[in-house]
Amino acid sequence: MSTRYRDYSPEQPHLLPPSPQDWLPHGHLAYLVRDLVMELDLGGIHRAYLKDPRGARGYDPRMMVGVLLYAWANDVYSSRRIARLCREDLGGRFLAAGHQPDFRTISAFQLLHGDALGDLFVQSVRLCQAAGMVSLVHVAMDGFKIEANASKHKAMSYGRMLTTQERLRGEIANLQRQAREMDSAEDNLFGKDAPGPSIDEELRRRETRLARIRRAREELEAQAREAAAAQQAQRAEKEERTGQATPGKKPAAPEEVKPKDKAQRNFTDPESRIMKAASGAFIQGYNGQAAADSDHQVIVACMLTNQAADAPHFAPVMEQVSQNTGAVPAVRTADGGYFSKENVEHGPSAHTKTYIPPCRLKAATQETTGTFSLALSEEQLSAAERMRRALVTPEGHAAYACRKKIVEPVFGQIKGCPGSPGFYRVLRRGLDKAQQEWRWVCATHNFLKYLRHTCVSPAPA
Repeated sequence: MSTRYRDYSPEQPHLLPPSPQDWLPHGHLAYLVRDLVMELDLGGIHRAYLKDPRGARGYDPRMMVGVLLYAWANDVYSSRRIARLCREDLGGRFLAAGHQPDFRTISAFQLLHGDALGDLFVQSVRLCQAAGMVSLVHVAMDGFKIEANASKHKAMSYGRMLTTQERLRGEIANLQRQAREMDSAEDNLFGKDAPGPSIDEELRRRETRLARIRRAREELEAQAREAAAAQQAQRAEKEERTGQATPGKKPAAPEEVKPKDKAQRNFTDPESRIMKAASGAFIQGYNGQAAADSDHQVIVACMLTNQAADAPHFAPVMEQVSQNTGAVPAVRTADGGYFSKENVEHGPSAHTKTYIPPCRLKAATQETTGTFSLALSEEQLSAAERMRRALVTPEGHAAYACRKKIVEPVFGQIKGCPGSPGFYRVLRRGLDKAQQEWRWVCATHNFLKYLRHTCVSPAPA
């Protein structure tokens, strides 16, 4: 019995339809990205090219931004993999309009226009706000530790730097002594003008390593002096404001301060830090922060720093919320890692309510007597006691209970499911470049929310 198959001739030309619009199904993400890019303000990128008109004609910024957004939406961040999308992915080929930029061009575009691409985040917030996706009824904040493009095994503590530096100095002095002895012996053996074996390469290797360690040690010492100077200025300002001497031991002068022996510096990415991730493991990384709106989980503010503690990020992120949206959230929530007296009292409006538990919420809700009495006035309570009182009210308990379903899914969507190619680590080194990359990720998150909410499968015109 014969079997009938459809014709199969992979060698024949023109397997794809002549029109690129016939490649993709109706409503494909590539069409949505194309229409979205037409709405974006890319003036910052255009102005960069106007400053220097020399050289060959470059790719249209709309094409490059469209390809980048399409790649980021598919969790592709490597320049080589983005270049591969323009060759092998139908959506990438459509957005590239038949061009095939190589990975060097894509990488150079991101480096040259890093700040302009980072500004797409603000545009994403305002697009979502104009579409009615941001109400600021409730803004929740959280963060997670992002791995840096560096190994924690390439870090060295200050104490080890001092011992290693002394050891390398001894080895260099020993090699120099050996070199002098060898020169004298070879002069007698070969003559003064004849070349012979040398140990210069080994000497240079140790001198290079010593220079790197010395530079890292000096950076740690400068950082310790700056922290001491800031602490001293803060103490003096407080004493001048209150007119009273601050109790406790007077801090040492900045020039006398030395870093702690456990203070570390990474040689691959010196601006990254050792941080404890949610899993409990210690990683070399950065701290990525985001504040999300309750309506559609749109990220309305984001920040990435090399500070491991969460509390110092609350005030600047909330100020960024007001700058990006032009309004003040009615309710702000964050977990216990953000609690401080300053954060609880921080607020541009008296109508803004802030809920940050000073401890685990279960303990706070059970604490109705003992440390404070419900009969006491607000002025008689500390910041922690006022927050406990606010959290035991039905309104406060309900508001804080909503926090985890507002902002925590945002990080789940960014990181993806286990085993998926989500965003777990930055690919670029240095704090500025890592910040740009985090803003791109948050902007892509918002753009995808915007497209799903507003776009009705456009025709492939």
